[in-house]
Order: sequence, then C-alpha cells, then structure tokens
Amino acid sequence: MNQQYNPYLNAQQQFDGVADKINLDSATRELLRQPAIEFHFTVPVKMDGGSTKIFNAYRIQHNDARGPAKGGIRFHPNETIDTVRALSMWMTWKCAVVDIPLGGGKGGVVCDPHNLSKGEQERLCRGYIRKVVKFVGPLSDVPAPDVMTNAQHMLWMMDEYETIRGAHYPGFITGKPVGMGGSLGRTEATGYGVVFCLREALKAENIDIGNTTASVQGFGNVAEYASKKYTELGGKVIAVSCWNQSDKCAYTFRNKKGIDIEALAGIKDSFGSIDTEKAKQLGMEVLSGDEWISQDVDIIMPCALENQITPVTFKKISKTVKVICEGANGPTTPDCDSLIKERGIFLIPDFLCNAGGVTCSYFEQIQCNMNYFWSKEEVLDKLDFKMTTAFAAVYNLAMEKNLYMRDSAYIIAINRVASAVKLRGWV
Repeated sequence: MNQQYNPYLNAQQQFDGVADKINLDSATRELLRQPAIEFHFTVPVKMDGGSTKIFNAYRIQHNDARGPAKGGIRFHPNETIDTVRALSMWMTWKCAVVDIPLGGGKGGVVCDPHNLSKGEQERLCRGYIRKVVKFVGPLSDVPAPDVMTNAQHMLWMMDEYETIRGAHYPGFITGKPVGMGGSLGRTEATGYGVVFCLREALKAENIDIGNTTASVQGFGNVAEYASKKYTELGGKVIAVSCWNQSDKCAYTFRNKKGIDIEALAGIKDSFGSIDTEKAKQLGMEVLSGDEWISQDVDIIMPCALENQITPVTFKKISKTVKVICEGANGPTTPDCDSLIKERGIFLIPDFLCNAGGVTCSYFEQIQCNMNYFWSKEEVLDKLDFKMTTAFAAVYNLAMEKNLYMRDSAYIIAINRVASAVKLRGWV
C-alpha cells in the first residue's frame, strides 16, 4: 500500500490536526486516535466444487463511549486492515456529528463476491458471524451493509446469529430486507442524505440547485440515489463513472444534455457495473474512468472509494466546480484540503455528507426494538431533519469561527466523543 495515502494514516492525520486545534489532552488523544478492539480472523468456506477456501476477515470497534459500535461489513478483493481501521474511526465521528447514540465499528472480508456463487456467499456470511458472534450484538456492535454487501447478506448473517443465540435479535444487524426487520427508506438513505446536505450548502451559498450540473464517481447504492434525488430537485447529472465488470475497468458515461438516471439504473447489475454497449444505446459517450473528475460542472460527487481526489487528480478539476460533495468515505487525501481551500471550493466532508445511511440504520434499530415500523415518508422526513440539523451545526460553527467545513465537523464530533469518554471516567 502507498503509505502516503494509507487511509488509516489519513484518518489519524485529520484527527491529530483537529486535536491540536481544540487542545485535546494527551490521554484522550491517545485513546481516540486508534481502535479500542480489533479482531483478525480467517473464515473457511466450502466451495461449490468441493474445495475449501480460506478468507481473511476483520471486525474493528473504534470507540463505544456514546453507544454500541456501528458500522458496515464490506466484501472487497483489496480490503486491508488499515482501511477497516480508518473506516471504524470515521464511523465514530459520523455517528457523533449527526448526534446519534452509537459508536464506530467496521468489518471487512478480503474477497470478490463477483466470483462467488450465491451459495458460497451465504456460507461466507454465516462463517463470518460464527467467528465474531461472541463480540457483536444489538447492545455491543451492530453491523450493516457496505461495499459489495447487501440486504440478503445481512439477512443470512442475522439468521446465523439468531440460530446460534437461540432467539430473535432483529436489532442485531441493519440494512435487512423490508418485511424482515428492514426499514423503508434505508436503500435511499445514504444517497438522499448526501443531497440533503448539498441542498443546504447551495442554499447557504445562494446557488439555485435547478441551475447546477454534477459529475458523479460511482453508481452503487449511494451514487444512484444521490443522483436520483439531485435530479428530482432540479439538478442535472452529466457524467457518471463506474466499474465495468466484463472489461475489469472503470468508464465515465457522459451526456452533456443530462443523463436519464432511471434509465441508467435500469442497465446496471447488482454490484453497480454498467455495460458500455447498453450505455451507448441510451445516447451516452463512453470515456475513460478518470474523466469524471475533469468535467465542466458545478458539483462533483465522489461516491466510490477512498483516495480519489489527490494533488495529482485535483489539478484536473474544472475551474467551474463550486462544491465537492463527499459521498464516499475518505475520497479526498489530507494534502488536498489546502488546495480545496485555496480554490474556494465549498466542501461537504464525508462523515457528515454520507451519514444518512447510519442515521437510517439507527432508525431501523429503533423500529426493530419497538417492533413497530414507520412509513417511508416518516423515515425520510426524520432523515431530512437529522441531516439538515447536523449540516446547520457544522456550517454555523464554520462561519462563526472562520473554519474549513471538514475542521468544523471534526471539532463537533471529536468534542462529543471526548466528552463521553471523560464523563465515563475512561481518562
């Protein structure tokens, strides 16, 4: 791994910078700049052909001072322990900045689900839970879907957990199918949350969303629903970059008149991969995968993986760009923040921008624990309120103290977690 862009070192660097600004004491700083608990383990899976394959896996709990650890489980062939460490730390700040009573956790399995049958994926999910069952649960650590995992994976995991425990625990895991303890609105929540923040940012900057254009990286769940909500509010997506499974590379799909997001969603597979020929039939140009970042648009939304906006790629960002909406976790490297500030681009930081998913997961836990479920409209109204309130707090502090938005969000989040740590007497 390129250590310069190691996500865990990036997360620590961001934390250290804010800890200096708020004069955080050394004990609290040492506690919060690293995970509290790490589990490294292997999951043996019987493959369809009769062989057994061993998968490396992780579950990390960064901090639970404000409530049970919360965070997704991702399946990815390039998963690393440092990525999971970083994501668990970001989850702590994410839960804190939107002020929900949860801490930060994360999990991962080094695998490519594209290459696994449905049965192999089920056995992997059940095997993962068997390894962590003693350390997770509705009152301690609550998993959720993440990159290349979905509602079916969560249901297999819940079923395995309940089988082992011998009782029903619908609040153990979130992102489940509706009708099996899942919440209406959960599918849309992260992407909608991104755009609720964007809507508020544009209002604050006196920009009419109906006159804006955007370029989006990714077309998984977050990017798809962010694009749908953005266009619903009057914006125009002119470029989308995403993975093409058959060619094993990314492409940028562009239509300067505006992409029909519903039509694009109709030709993607379950992993967010889009076929180039079908895209051409919809009237789109097919460009190289990195072209998304250089489009002449008002807004760019990195909604894929970490470390996408670096000093090298930042040079490609058009002078027309006014807002960077971080739908992904850690899409911008720390050495780019000064460049964004110099350019005067309004940044909506990742752990605020994409907190809609964990907020709706929290709603799902509440509904499961009550055994009473809300309408989709009620869920999304509550989500809108939470995201708007959180954005206002970060924006107001940034304006009051003349702070960069990322620093403002970190100050609010870290202060909330540090306060919980101190009130508990941990430091």
